[in-house]
Amino acid sequence: MNEPSKVITSPAALRARIRAGQFEKPTAGYGGDALQANLVILGRADAQEFLRFCQANPRPCPLLAVGEPGDPALPTLGDIDLRHDLPRYRIWRDGNLVAEPTDIADLWRDDLVSFALGCSFSFEDALTRAGIPVRHQSAGRNAPMYRTNLATRPAGRFSGPLVVSMRPMPAADAIEAVTICHRFPLAHGAPVHLGDPAEIGITDLGAPDFGDPPDMRPGDISVFWACGVTPQAAIMAAKPAFAITHAPGYMLVTDIPAPHAERRLTGVGGADQAPRPTNG
Repeated sequence: MNEPSKVITSPAALRARIRAGQFEKPTAGYGGDALQANLVILGRADAQEFLRFCQANPRPCPLLAVGEPGDPALPTLGDIDLRHDLPRYRIWRDGNLVAEPTDIADLWRDDLVSFALGCSFSFEDALTRAGIPVRHQSAGRNAPMYRTNLATRPAGRFSGPLVVSMRPMPAADAIEAVTICHRFPLAHGAPVHLGDPAEIGITDLGAPDFGDPPDMRPGDISVFWACGVTPQAAIMAAKPAFAITHAPGYMLVTDIPAPHAERRLTGVGGADQAPRPTNG
């Protein structure tokens, strides 16, 4: 089970524990309503093409911040040092996963450009407050994530399938979840699919491509959101010489409250406004 949220009083306190090597778990359920972020770090030569991939695919890749070359800070998101502030990273060479370290200080280079992308963990606090079960949190598991048969829009070498996260819930709750999540466009927005997983190419819910199997219960339906692990599938296709990402479920927890992220980061909208559709 997750330790009580009161033990970690703020996103900054959580990052301090991560920097000290005292927290190595998935971050779902931690940080309260803080905006959480996926991470992609690429050399300057690959960064512009990846930026175009994000712009072409805003649903799975909602841009929160882009770092300056060689700078591990993302000041618009908090007092952040990307070399230390995620519980687990992934290292990629020529599109192949080669390591999953808990710190990347020894791998940092002056040409690296960082991309923070919105994460669906950011709206889970709102779901919980509405009484909608978030089963992977209550079970102390990582969220299940799956490759689909839905293609992303390619940008240069970057392409590949849409990856989705899934949360099982009763059908009545799923309708409310759609309404709630429309309010979080920087956290992937509303679900991309409800119901039969086979319709999006998922053959076995019990064998996710990333994360842990779901806690399905009688009367549940499967609810799928676009997922920020999608860029990792694109990295496998593009095969850049070097890349760093978060490990699925081990996110960057920012200082931005998720309900106000759109207004804080883009200057428009906000979760306190009426729900509106997001771009697909």
